[in-house]
Amino acid sequence: MVYLQKDLQIFYCLGRVTELKHTQKTRQYSYYCHKMLLKFKFLENIMAEHIYKQFDSDLGDVRTKVLEMGTIVEEQISNSVLSMVESDTKLAGEVITRDSEVNSLESVINEDISLIIAKRSPTAGDLRNVLMMFRIITDLERIGDEAAKIAKATIRIFESDRMSKPRFKEIKSIAANVQSMLKSSLNAFARLDTEDTINVLKKDEEVDDDYRSFMRQLVTFMLEDPRTISMSLESMFIAKSLERIGDHAVNISQSVIYTVKGKDVRHSSLKEIKKELS
Repeated sequence: MVYLQKDLQIFYCLGRVTELKHTQKTRQYSYYCHKMLLKFKFLENIMAEHIYKQFDSDLGDVRTKVLEMGTIVEEQISNSVLSMVESDTKLAGEVITRDSEVNSLESVINEDISLIIAKRSPTAGDLRNVLMMFRIITDLERIGDEAAKIAKATIRIFESDRMSKPRFKEIKSIAANVQSMLKSSLNAFARLDTEDTINVLKKDEEVDDDYRSFMRQLVTFMLEDPRTISMSLESMFIAKSLERIGDHAVNISQSVIYTVKGKDVRHSSLKEIKKELS
């Protein structure tokens, strides 16, 4: 409505100026039109600044929720591994129950992002920022699912009468690495800094090596003693969930790189990514 009134007033002024001869009255109309143009230009700048500040505020609120979701997911991983190591089925049950909180938060953030896109129509760097957060909450939700899977496996292991127990040493080593990877990825997101992302990518290679080595060990145990098959399969499921958590941490780091550098490095090697960031 403001812009419509502005246009009508300006057109009226210009029309009157062209109709009148070069008299004192014409000069008065010209002066009036000039003042009005300056006034509306000032108002446009004020409105543009207000819209930009509101966009920053909305984006900041979403970023806070994403970090909150990341904190919950970190706790979920820690508790799921702890429940397994300490044979705590009650804690495992709490992890499974709390997964719904992660899912609900993901839905809320998804709705907020959709509203920002619909209302603000972000472009360039702002759009990359919005897309990054959309990708990150998807990965965080899936990490939460993997933590719940570990908790369910823990309950299956310790609520049944089995002769063998999981090989905690190898699993704890993989878990420590993926927890470190997720923490570094979230730090990179919070600071929009790509320095930590390289460490995440390096650790992912370590996790993959440890995972393959652990799988070979479990196969050997099952061949040597068939009584360990059931437990070894559960251990495989747990290790696979941890390996996937590491992959999602890598995805988060790649999303940060996309936002900061404008480069899609999802299908690039570590060497290529280092070259892009240098």
